[in-house]
Amino acid sequence: METTELAPDVSQTQTDQPQSNRSTQTEVVPPNLTPDTSWAPDNGRYVTLEEYWEKWYENPYPDLDVSYEWNNGILEAKPLPNAPQIGLYNWFLALLLCNVETYDHASLINLETGFVLKIEDESDPKGERLQIRKPDIGVILNANPVSWGALDQRHFDGVCDMVVEAVSDSTLVEVLRDTEEKKSDYALGGVKEYYILDPEGERMRFYALTSDGEYEEIPSDANGVIRSNVLAGLQFRLDDLHRRPRLAELARDDVYSAYVIPELQVAVTRAETESAARMRAEEQAATEAAARKRAEEQAATEAAARQLLEKQLKAKEVELARLRNNSS
Repeated sequence: METTELAPDVSQTQTDQPQSNRSTQTEVVPPNLTPDTSWAPDNGRYVTLEEYWEKWYENPYPDLDVSYEWNNGILEAKPLPNAPQIGLYNWFLALLLCNVETYDHASLINLETGFVLKIEDESDPKGERLQIRKPDIGVILNANPVSWGALDQRHFDGVCDMVVEAVSDSTLVEVLRDTEEKKSDYALGGVKEYYILDPEGERMRFYALTSDGEYEEIPSDANGVIRSNVLAGLQFRLDDLHRRPRLAELARDDVYSAYVIPELQVAVTRAETESAARMRAEEQAATEAAARKRAEEQAATEAAARQLLEKQLKAKEVELARLRNNSS
């Protein structure tokens, strides 16, 4: 392995490199706020784009679980997630997968797949900054001008229509990277919607790109529901990001039922309809049985009354005959 000298940290590397190779984070980070990158020995290293594709895009170390993004010449290690972040990520990914499967209008990239982000920057000698970002989740619409899905594609040459990042909160540097630096760069690069997931909720944000090229927060409705303008049919309740109900429950919720296992909703509706029909039939049968019983009871009463009347008439006839015999 090459013994290229490592930069002491990202901030220092940005100061030493020419302006064209600087990332958007330019201020010096105090030592106590610098992330522990012992698990990512090449964090902050300067490499060319060609070197990145050849050696650093995929994990260069078989014995280390590390993934690097490329920020205009600087390697940036993706922080490792914790259990709450993974839980929220998996739940939201399941929503997106349901939406994409139901409407068949987009594809997803996630975890290790990168996409190319070009950012106009007059201060850069090339007039732009270039980044390779590996979003936690990236959404590529079928209408995206750059094609995606070929067997030989290992990265996306276009810009994702939506990006979802689970906020990295081990250090302030990582927080700022997701909430400020990437937010700014994704907007400048043309990502139409940017979602930040945070299990604690403090930094949970959902942004949409305006016509001015800036992000503004997507407002929730009166019921706390967020609706995407990019991914048709995608809507979710803010409270559910913390509660994270199972898909079977969501499938019976009006907010989700149109795209979360819609077949289940159809099956449930059919079963409920059939059950209601059975109940109505059973109630009708019970009503008819009760009517028959009342009719039978009425007939029995009338028969008993007739029998009593006949006995009384017969007794009177016998008495009348006796009186006649006595009088003669």
